[in-house]
Amino acid sequence: MVIKQVNLETVCGITSKLPENAHPEIAFAGKSNVGKSSLINALMNRKSLARISATPGKTQTINFYNINDELYLVDLPGYGYARVSESEKEQWGKMVERYLRHSRQLRAVFLLIDIRHEPSANDRMMYEWICAHGYSPVIIATKMDKIKRSQLDKHMKMIRQGLNLIPGTRVIPFSALSRQGRDEIWEAAETEISGRDEVS
Repeated sequence: MVIKQVNLETVCGITSKLPENAHPEIAFAGKSNVGKSSLINALMNRKSLARISATPGKTQTINFYNINDELYLVDLPGYGYARVSESEKEQWGKMVERYLRHSRQLRAVFLLIDIRHEPSANDRMMYEWICAHGYSPVIIATKMDKIKRSQLDKHMKMIRQGLNLIPGTRVIPFSALSRQGRDEIWEAAETEISGRDEVS
């Protein structure tokens, strides 16, 4: 996709009403510090529109980025950060669930997993949760530049087995540093949008 125009159009907090957008939405979920902001910036060809922080748990809102007035990239709050209170975690969970359940324009969900580590219990729960809401998430294995190329297959297998992925689920390795995987992610997003639009 050629990015001509990007704009952070809507920021939804816990009590905010979800926007009624006219264009398809692609959502990105992942635990805190998995590299979600870096990925979204790479997809949008921007250096710092999505705020990158060394502090996990920074994104506490649902952020809607309008791309070319054609579609939205939706940044969901990171999950699984220990220093956040249980009540805050619960509120974030309800906010994400409300979005997954009620968004009329959501076409696809991408779930980000750190390629270096076995998926956590929170990762597995999020994967199952997304599936339970009727979506077949595409998995993005982030931080691939942090492992040796010879380890790639082994780590991809670890993610597939750790999440107990449904056969045929796409897993795309991604590096924010080299942007390897960026084109494949856009291609998957466009495939999901056209596939869902045909079904609906």
